[in-house]
Amino acid sequence: MSPLIEALSRILPRRQVITDNLRRLAYGTDASFYRLIPEVVAVVESEDEVQAVLHAARAHRRPVTFRAAGTSLSGQAVTDGILALIGDGFASCEIAADAATVRLGPGMIGGEVNYRLARHGRKIGPDPASINACKIGGIAANNASGMCCGTAQNSYHTLTGLRVILADGAVLDTEDSFSIASFRQSHATLLTELEQLGAATRADEVLAARIRHKFRIKNTTGYSLNALVDYEDPLDILAHLMIGSEGTLAFISRITYRTVVEDPCKASALVFFPTIEAACQAVIRLKPEPVSAVELLDRAALRSVEGQPGLPPIIHTLSDDAAALLIEVRAETEMLLQQRVDAALGALTGIATIEAPAFSTDAETCAMYWKVRKGTFPSVGAMRRTGTTVIIEDVAFPIEALAVATLDLQALLRKHGYTEGIIFGHALEGNLHFVFTQDFSSAAEVERYARFMEDICTLVVDKYDGSLKAEHGTGRNMAPFVEREWGHQATSLMRRIKALFDPDNLLNPGVILSDDPQTHLKHLKPMPAAEDIVDRCIECGFCEPLCPSHRLTLSPRQRIASWRELSRRAAAGEDAADVGRDFAYFGLDTCAGCGLCSTACPVGIDTGELTRRLRGRGLGTTSQKIGSWTVDNFGKVATASRVGLSIGHVVSRVVGDRVVARVSGGAWKHGMPQAGKPPTQGIGSGDPVVYFPACGGRIFGANSPEEATLPEVIMELLTRAGYAPRLPEGFDKLCCGQMLASKGMAEEAEQMANAVTAALLTAADDGHGGYFPIIMDASTCSVRMQKHLAGRLTLLDFHEFAHDALLPRLVLARKPGPVALHINCSVRRTGSDNKLRTLIAACVADVVEPAGVTCCGFAGDRGFVVPELNAHALRKVHEALPAECCEGVSTSRTCEIGLTAETGRPYRSVAYLLEECSRGEETAC
Repeated sequence: MSPLIEALSRILPRRQVITDNLRRLAYGTDASFYRLIPEVVAVVESEDEVQAVLHAARAHRRPVTFRAAGTSLSGQAVTDGILALIGDGFASCEIAADAATVRLGPGMIGGEVNYRLARHGRKIGPDPASINACKIGGIAANNASGMCCGTAQNSYHTLTGLRVILADGAVLDTEDSFSIASFRQSHATLLTELEQLGAATRADEVLAARIRHKFRIKNTTGYSLNALVDYEDPLDILAHLMIGSEGTLAFISRITYRTVVEDPCKASALVFFPTIEAACQAVIRLKPEPVSAVELLDRAALRSVEGQPGLPPIIHTLSDDAAALLIEVRAETEMLLQQRVDAALGALTGIATIEAPAFSTDAETCAMYWKVRKGTFPSVGAMRRTGTTVIIEDVAFPIEALAVATLDLQALLRKHGYTEGIIFGHALEGNLHFVFTQDFSSAAEVERYARFMEDICTLVVDKYDGSLKAEHGTGRNMAPFVEREWGHQATSLMRRIKALFDPDNLLNPGVILSDDPQTHLKHLKPMPAAEDIVDRCIECGFCEPLCPSHRLTLSPRQRIASWRELSRRAAAGEDAADVGRDFAYFGLDTCAGCGLCSTACPVGIDTGELTRRLRGRGLGTTSQKIGSWTVDNFGKVATASRVGLSIGHVVSRVVGDRVVARVSGGAWKHGMPQAGKPPTQGIGSGDPVVYFPACGGRIFGANSPEEATLPEVIMELLTRAGYAPRLPEGFDKLCCGQMLASKGMAEEAEQMANAVTAALLTAADDGHGGYFPIIMDASTCSVRMQKHLAGRLTLLDFHEFAHDALLPRLVLARKPGPVALHINCSVRRTGSDNKLRTLIAACVADVVEPAGVTCCGFAGDRGFVVPELNAHALRKVHEALPAECCEGVSTSRTCEIGLTAETGRPYRSVAYLLEECSRGEETAC
């Protein structure tokens, strides 16, 4: 163990010092095309821990890089020194009483902040495309912007205060008078020098004018020198220098933003133009109008997404010269929205378009347009040749030069052989992104990229005096070119600022400023072939907030990055060593396989598929025999499971739940349900419906001996609503195979699904060539069978059938609540979550849907085998549930077991709630 790691191990809890080769490898990548393996990953949960890490770094002369979400595109979140990972302790959010400001920790996800602000009709100003994955620390440190915020609503312009920790460990809180007074005494020299730098810069009319000119358009190249001309108070200068400093000057431990209005009424239009020139002419016309966003897409960008559902058919017929603008208008009222739509349409009058422009206010249509726009970058990455990486560059031009600059950019891409390259961007700000694929496996390819970058600098800086980095931060990618853009005088000013704050050059060295002209060509990330189902991954990190094992072991991005390295070693004949051994637990055992990652992945990669494939490869002969036996003997498995539950309860009544849980390795849970029982076929009249109770509800019974089982409740509900439920013959011996599929036993699972299919076909046959409706009561199993039955039978999960068929037939008495709602992963993936919300809203007035909680991590039987996954996945649920919330609902029995155990509140199927609220006046809830 190195002296540095020994020192960190003394000051941080053991779990927060990560030294194993697998996870260091996994954290060696961000969303950029660079890779640096950290010497150690130190998870910091408090300011005291940040100060201790900085002290250790100074003592051992090792660099420190702070990392929030790692969605950075320019290589600013990787290091070969100490990677200080911002933990949940910094995920704080304090909304002011009037919601005009919000005080945030750097560990908060931007999208989650906006979710909390939405009820107040507010949001934060910055709106990067990665807002549902990136964190406040990165948003502020990179001065990230996006499609709507422009320059007026970025972090720099909406900052009202912050709290920072300097390299020497000193803390400054610009919103605390005592902290300010103390800092003025302890760091008088620093403040004096900042004041003098500001005064000298403002006095130099040429330099001051140059700085103001550079920041009229988006610019994140170098430091925020506009702080020196915009402010005179050195504290204001210091605070605004932190914005966009990419962790090279200090650590932002808290920031307060002025929030902006989130208009409720929105309309979007996707307008096609015959040429780039016509589209850019429209941009100039739209600039003074009350439009919120105007996104430019060249023909190549449109081609990369034209296969997405819902887009206008004409997109397939466009010429190579065509382009499109995605325009959004927002307003507080419908009347004002229409006025703004009319103004936008008026601005387009006389400009050649392929079709007449038309705005849509349909929420699904608008969301689809913007989802497609956000998917352009990853779509190119997904189509790239295996072994290559995807690069996104980010420049800005004066808006009046946008048309010719875009054509020049297209010509440069062709000149250097990047024929797959696409261009899109935030046209109102003259901000263009261009995406291309690059092979870094040979010196010739690296040289091609170097020549291209040189020509880009010539185009952007020398010809148009634009910004080499508009909103993605300088990082390592553009550090060698800062002086090329800014000139010697301004760059020297930046170097003085860096030396003032970080004289030992320990904070993220090589980022923003670098003396090495080849920095952008070093530490390039390899992208070897691994598995066909994940080779499209560009390691953007959008998946991570949804993954239940993220920050416990590995995230989907990290699983793929790790497997890529293991595949490279295998292909090279190298030993997998401890990376391979550790991957068994970190990569496979703790993967829930829930597939939520696919809902955030711009190209739909389900890392759970990789996990199941690898689990299957690793199965031994004994496991395969057990799987085969289970296929033919599931009735015995179900019976044995129910007997085991009954015995567990007998023992628990004697020695207590905690003892049984400890002896069982965490498999026995607090609030463990009673043993279930198969339902009996009733006799009654009504509309026939086939009900196949999933094995989870048959094995695991009610939460208490007094309650009915889930199948009994559903049978009662169906009868009450005028249906005659039919149970498939031999149903208690059947299982859809989900539990075997999750273990990689695909063939055995298919056999079980085929048996269920045969039973359902028989039970649902109406004798006239048609089929009765079919329902199941576990979302995960329902989704599996829906895929299996596609094109043959229509099957609905209970919550879908209840929404469509039961609500119109039942009279409900609403409960006041609050009742917690957990939306199961399968429900999210199928997009039926709004039906579930509508269903519970019909039963309860106050519904609590905890922020920051996605997959519960129970994952079938994972919660019994790897209980830490369930606990980690639900670590945020406790603070999100109000004390008066005493119950919860979901749509999967095993999820409900995990939720009950972790929250201490009974979770049941939504069917229980619907039954309770539809009993009639004499027993209404």
